[in-house]
Amino acid sequence: MKRFSAVIAVGLTLLLAGNVFAFGKSKFEKEVEKETGAVKLVREIQRGGYDLVTTAELKKMIDENKEMIIVDTMPYDASYKKAHVPGAVQFLFPIPDMTAWNDAETAGKTQAEYEALLGADKEKLIIVYCGFVKCTRSHNGAVWAKKLGYKNVYRYSGGIYAWKGAGHKAEKVD
Repeated sequence: MKRFSAVIAVGLTLLLAGNVFAFGKSKFEKEVEKETGAVKLVREIQRGGYDLVTTAELKKMIDENKEMIIVDTMPYDASYKKAHVPGAVQFLFPIPDMTAWNDAETAGKTQAEYEALLGADKEKLIIVYCGFVKCTRSHNGAVWAKKLGYKNVYRYSGGIYAWKGAGHKAEKVD
């Protein structure tokens, strides 16, 4: 009985102390992860020369029927077909930095096809997104829009996870 009581006491002590090894990461370790992700995102934006849009801002733009093109950069069958931001069109981009256009990485689609999808108006508002903040497909899509000369390019970094997380309805392909 004493042994059982000792085990319970140790367990409660670990629980109350928030032992990192027994119960996951501490709030300090979680903060380091957040910082790392935030800095990575900022550096991508600086390199890419585009801006960010939040879930609330994108929802407002959609509700106001703002003239724009929304590009979902996720795989068609595995993601876009199942759930995408209303009105979004799909164009696959790879996860690693795409410094040169490679048709194989874009499911055989060419740079000219991406430019045709975005349209002739280089002033048009373009929103590019992928799944979630850590996903860099949207970075590649935004960078290539900028390289093609589009001026108003935004990355929706929260992606479809943030969209659904905010309680907004997603579209799907039937």
